[in-house]
Amino acid sequence: MPRAHAKHAVAGTVATLLVFATAGCSHRQNSPAAQATPPSLGSAHSQPPPSEVTPADRDYIASHKPIYTEEGVASWYGPPYHNRQGANGKVFDQNAMTAAHRTLPMGSLIVVTNEKTGQSGTMRVTDRGPFVRGRVLDLSMASAKATGVYRAGLATVRIDVYETPHPLDAGGRWCVQIGAFEHNGKARKLRDQLEHKYLTAQVIDFEGPTGYWVRIRPQGDNREQAESIARKLRPAEGDAYLVRLD
Repeated sequence: MPRAHAKHAVAGTVATLLVFATAGCSHRQNSPAAQATPPSLGSAHSQPPPSEVTPADRDYIASHKPIYTEEGVASWYGPPYHNRQGANGKVFDQNAMTAAHRTLPMGSLIVVTNEKTGQSGTMRVTDRGPFVRGRVLDLSMASAKATGVYRAGLATVRIDVYETPHPLDAGGRWCVQIGAFEHNGKARKLRDQLEHKYLTAQVIDFEGPTGYWVRIRPQGDNREQAESIARKLRPAEGDAYLVRLD
């Protein structure tokens, strides 16, 4: 896979978190963080990036500096998501070194460091999430064990991005995702309301492992339009998140 030549990004350029309701977090995570994967996330002509971190990837990291760095709270997820399809179109393996992020390009090569313990792990972004207020990264079980997040459930981490298959600061396919709803009827009601409000956007509802979700994809999957929708959106239930699809 060719190495991406992304420009250095400024914090906040890539990841934008838009939430409107309070979601509680415990110090020890007893259940996986909320994930939601729609029926189809990618182009019909695109191939999901590999999730395995190779020796060549580690050599690349050893000889290069990060192109982007972000700090925030990480959680981890496993069952009931193990062996289910992830957002990259492949089956999620909780024993692989992977992570979920809402806005980093799919397939990004990252190093995650636990800021309390210093433990770190190299992994790829293969899924979207976490869809929980105040969290920026969701680790597979293997990644959580490598970084010392497994037993704690939550930890403040530093995310160093070394390689992306798409530019960080330009392009991309973007949407706004709202949920999760306990009942499908509420998701469909919001979908119908949004379809009348955003006539040029594609609005869908779908079921994820933790509930029902609604997604708004502006025409052309344009980031600026998605950000504008998210700023104005005030759903009665659930949280709203800006999500990158590619």
